Amino acid sequence: MDLRLRDKVALITGAGQGIGRQVAKTLAAEGAHIAVNDYYKERADSVATEINELGQKAKGFQCDITDFEQVNKMVAQITDTFGPVDILVNNAGVPIEIRNGKIARSTFIDSNPNAWAKQINLNLYGCLNCTKAVLDSMVERKSGKIISTISEAGRLGEYSLAAYSGAKAGVLGFSKALAREVGKFRINVNCVAVGAMAHEATKPILDPDDTPETSEILAKIIKSYPIGKGLRRIGRPSDIANAIAFLASDPACFITGQCLSVSGGFSMVS
Repeated sequence: MDLRLRDKVALITGAGQGIGRQVAKTLAAEGAHIAVNDYYKERADSVATEINELGQKAKGFQCDITDFEQVNKMVAQITDTFGPVDILVNNAGVPIEIRNGKIARSTFIDSNPNAWAKQINLNLYGCLNCTKAVLDSMVERKSGKIISTISEAGRLGEYSLAAYSGAKAGVLGFSKALAREVGKFRINVNCVAVGAMAHEATKPILDPDDTPETSEILAKIIKSYPIGKGLRRIGRPSDIANAIAFLASDPACFITGQCLSVSGGFSMVS
């Protein structure tokens, strides 16, 4: 299928590693020009170099997306470099915290406002900031795709991840409301819900090369993923990137206000 993404300008936040990196590479392979955003400049530049070496156009853009002024400056720089943003992928989010080889968790009663702020500012306000920064141009051109990666925790709630679940649920509610507002401008707004993922950022816990025989943690997690049992693995960045590429494409023009679970059947919300 021709996704008709050639020469489209795509901004992917948090694209210096993991899911964002794979989304950037997948959209680039479809011919899009890629603005690689990351909080860490060296990571953004590294992914942009990877893409450029494959013969596609990309540039790294360092920006703290929780800062609205920084986001506006970044979008202006992207426009000067490639042209206005056609595709926004709100991917950046607070990664899981690992302490002593284990995922750090805290019940809400044991949490504090500083921890909430970190989750809400990046996961929710980062999405709002980036969306606001590109939206005027999309409305003016009557064209645009906005896709946000959320977690299944935002749909179902996750024990000991209350603030994170709330922030991701906020992105889902925001996306549905925005889809109603901007549909008349031919702008599609959708979410992709992610489950457990194995990539470089989660490698201390979930190594992409692990099998159920080599990892007790992986074997336990797979039991919650119906298709994971058959494939003998959990999610990979390519699973998410392929779904996002489709939602960013012209063939998906009649899909908006939806949340697509790409989590191996972990969630089956109707």
